[in-house]
Amino acid sequence: MYKVKHNADESMSRYKARLVAKGYAQTYGIEYEETYSPIAKMTIVKAIIAMVASNGWSLHQMDVKKIKNHGDLQEEVYMEQPPGYVDQTRPNLVCRLKKALYGLKQTPRAWCDKIGQYLVTSGFQTSNVDFSLYVKKTDQGIVLIVIYVDDLIITGDSDANIFDLKKFLK
Repeated sequence: MYKVKHNADESMSRYKARLVAKGYAQTYGIEYEETYSPIAKMTIVKAIIAMVASNGWSLHQMDVKKIKNHGDLQEEVYMEQPPGYVDQTRPNLVCRLKKALYGLKQTPRAWCDKIGQYLVTSGFQTSNVDFSLYVKKTDQGIVLIVIYVDDLIITGDSDANIFDLKKFLK
């Protein structure tokens, strides 16, 4: 997929290319089993905002730009060689994907699984109320992370306790 990015004054900024899988051609039960995006319940988001307001906490929002880079595929997924990169000596060769790719049905699930595993191994617990709410309680305080597809809402009782996800997102 190709796109021209523009500046605010409508002048051309840069060209952008993205390899996109033809997920619409995937067959349920063969190429994928489950799909979902972690979407927090609106009542959870409102409750978090109320806690932030009543306790004077900081609220941070993070948009994960390239969730496709963070999800590992559990299934064997193959795709045709991308146009312009076809090996002329082996035109019927296919590519086996190891990472989730834009367009695949399982990309949001792969991202959710990966960040969930990372948060749990970092001491967070999944809330019983909402699977997209992660809580970490320590002697120093509490940190809350809410996942809404590829956006994170992060808050806690002290900025010193706010969890740094930059290491994970590299």
